[in-house]
Amino acid sequence: MSSVTVRVPAKVNVQLSVGPLREDGYHDLVNVFHAVSIFDEVVAKEAESITVTVNGRWSDQVPLDDDNLAIRAARALAKHAGRSYGADLIIQKAIPVAGGMAGGSADAAGALVACNELWGLGLPFEDLMEIAGDLGSDVPFSLLGGTAVGTGRGEQLSELPTGGTFHWVFALADGGLSTAKVYAECDRQREVSGARVSWPELSAPLIEALGTGDAYALGAHLSNDLQAAALALRPELAATLDSGRQHGALGAIVSGSGPTCAFLAIDATHARDLADSLTATGAATTTVAAHGPVTGATLL
Repeated sequence: MSSVTVRVPAKVNVQLSVGPLREDGYHDLVNVFHAVSIFDEVVAKEAESITVTVNGRWSDQVPLDDDNLAIRAARALAKHAGRSYGADLIIQKAIPVAGGMAGGSADAAGALVACNELWGLGLPFEDLMEIAGDLGSDVPFSLLGGTAVGTGRGEQLSELPTGGTFHWVFALADGGLSTAKVYAECDRQREVSGARVSWPELSAPLIEALGTGDAYALGAHLSNDLQAAALALRPELAATLDSGRQHGALGAIVSGSGPTCAFLAIDATHARDLADSLTATGAATTTVAAHGPVTGATLL
């Protein structure tokens, strides 16, 4: 086989509860992931070494060296297999870079699936998940897709049932936000406030809303402990969130560490209308309507 193509989705966090800072520098999380229909494609072609090329809107923001998570994923897979392999990875970007939608993690997951196939390794899904967990907190979910709760630092996943399809609009911001800086700002705000940080817990009303497919209830229970920190670093996002609410979004939230803003819609028609309203009023430069849940990294 000379070429393999994998499609991998973006995610939105419908609940992101952040516990106290741990000694290892991470936080214990309750992180409800939801995979949505914004996709990167990762093509793996036969080559003597592992390289990466990136195309698409945000290609100039993606590193092409050892900082690229897809390269690190391919190398980790080769190391796990105990042999030297090569692959030319070609990534077609549609997921924002540093946008809080796990774009880099998605590409890493795509590289794992593509290279596993290209190199004929035949490793089971469980092995890929183990490698993914070592690469980053969001990479395992990019493999899994659907809707799931992540605990620990987010890599310990349990699938969650959903009772239907949810429709979203994403307002894509110009420029990204560093996840590390957003977490640091969250810690700073907590230290300043002196508030006791409790152990994160899964929201029962949110889980019920997901299970019954109730978009109105889900919109009412979206939550993100990093949102205040993201807004402190990018104050203009507050106006975008307010505009979405004013135009009928059932819920409005910063996705992950931001700066992408996510708006829950009633149905596909409402999502299209909401996206048009956000751009027409100047509240967002670029919007994308999408739905979820969708499957994780998938061979095409």
